[in-house]
Amino acid sequence: MPRLNITFLNPPFMKDFSRPQRSPAVTKSGTLYYPMWLAYATAVADDNGYGVDLIDAPADDLDLDAVVERIKAFGPRMVVVDSSTPSIYNDAKVCARLKSELPDLFIMMVGTHVTALPEESLTLDQSIDAAAVSEYDYTVTDVAAAIESGNDISGVPGIVTKIGGKIVNTGRREFIKDLDAIPFVSRIYKRFLNIDRYFNANALPPMVTITTSRGCPYPCTFCVYPQTLTDHTMRVRSVANVVDEIEYIVSEFPEAKTIFFEDDTFTINRKRCVEIAEEIIRRDIKISGTVNARADLDLDTMTVMKQAGFRLMCVGFESGNQQLLDNIKKKNKIEKMSRFMADAKKAGLLVHGCFMVGLPGETKETMNQTLDLALRLNPDTAQFYPIMVYPGTEAYDWYKERGLLTTDDFSKWITPGGLHNTVIKSDELTPDELVSFCDHARRRFYLRPGYIAYKVAQTLTNPAEIKRNFRSAQTFIKYIFRGSDIPEKNC
Repeated sequence: MPRLNITFLNPPFMKDFSRPQRSPAVTKSGTLYYPMWLAYATAVADDNGYGVDLIDAPADDLDLDAVVERIKAFGPRMVVVDSSTPSIYNDAKVCARLKSELPDLFIMMVGTHVTALPEESLTLDQSIDAAAVSEYDYTVTDVAAAIESGNDISGVPGIVTKIGGKIVNTGRREFIKDLDAIPFVSRIYKRFLNIDRYFNANALPPMVTITTSRGCPYPCTFCVYPQTLTDHTMRVRSVANVVDEIEYIVSEFPEAKTIFFEDDTFTINRKRCVEIAEEIIRRDIKISGTVNARADLDLDTMTVMKQAGFRLMCVGFESGNQQLLDNIKKKNKIEKMSRFMADAKKAGLLVHGCFMVGLPGETKETMNQTLDLALRLNPDTAQFYPIMVYPGTEAYDWYKERGLLTTDDFSKWITPGGLHNTVIKSDELTPDELVSFCDHARRRFYLRPGYIAYKVAQTLTNPAEIKRNFRSAQTFIKYIFRGSDIPEKNC
């Protein structure tokens, strides 16, 4: 007897709304993330014999009518709906429409927001049957098995659901230890997604995004994945399993120029990082790599990474003030950052630097220290933005407890146009002051004559950089010259 069908849905909202990223929004750089977590769960369901369909409505510019028709044509018994903080009210309305059209559907919401606020999320609309908490790869298949057999889903750990009119929490689910047992997410991309639609300004397009680990041992107060989906206990795929998937991507996506390794911090385990790089070299695999890294990596590791084809590291420097870094539990020192940047340049690796303002204790003086640090470090690219805080994080609780959140309406986490909105203030600074400083910092960084000359030379001398620089500049450059008008002002 064939198993039931499951639709995995990144629901329609705004065109190019990047729901799966850590700070969901329509981005100024044109970045659009793969629905990676949905795709991993799709892979597990497919591997267990369920019929699967993966719909990424924002990427494919599908409206709700088109989504409903595709779901009707596929005939699922269960729909798994991704969610995010700024889109949560929209996502609940999508669930309501699906249930009105297909009353027998079992609808389960997933993602960082419902993990943080599962009971509250269930009350948004009666159409939502359950919310999965944290990693949901196997939760989906366990719920599907219970539905197939007619069993009560209250025996499935890791969900909050409604039973007899009451909300029931089935308890914590253990985080997945054997990541090698999860099928390659890239196989799901191959079946359902158009990789040309996905873009990150830090990666040569087209790109494919995977992760080689889950969890992060560092306690940064603002980082949403380890505090909601994946925990602070780091689990890793074997080196062979990772490089096998890299080989699969090179074979099945010949147009791909980059693999983006979306681990919270790919470089935490330096020995493993080197082993992956050496195995890539041993197998003579040719593809660019972009990773998330910490600003404490050593030159020897970076040198081997460069030899293996790694090209760029995304690094959270955050602040130029040590006390503020300590306040957000960054566990890094400013002096290490300077050495890291010098070593990255020696190794020939590019760096995208992330800088935040509005941190606990922020003042005008500390913001200027952050800008000074960015100018001193001089990474290939940089972003400046007020800290974004999400339910489930220590940072969200800190600002909320002190009355420093400017709204409790989650739809205000983005502007009407979909850009990041500034929902926090500091003891000394208003949201407008935080935003204005980011506009100023962006112009100071990008409009330096030396930086412009560097980018022109990079584009002219390295053909691989042309498409990336042009594509990101198309959307980003208008924000450089535009003032801090309300609809488009935020970082």
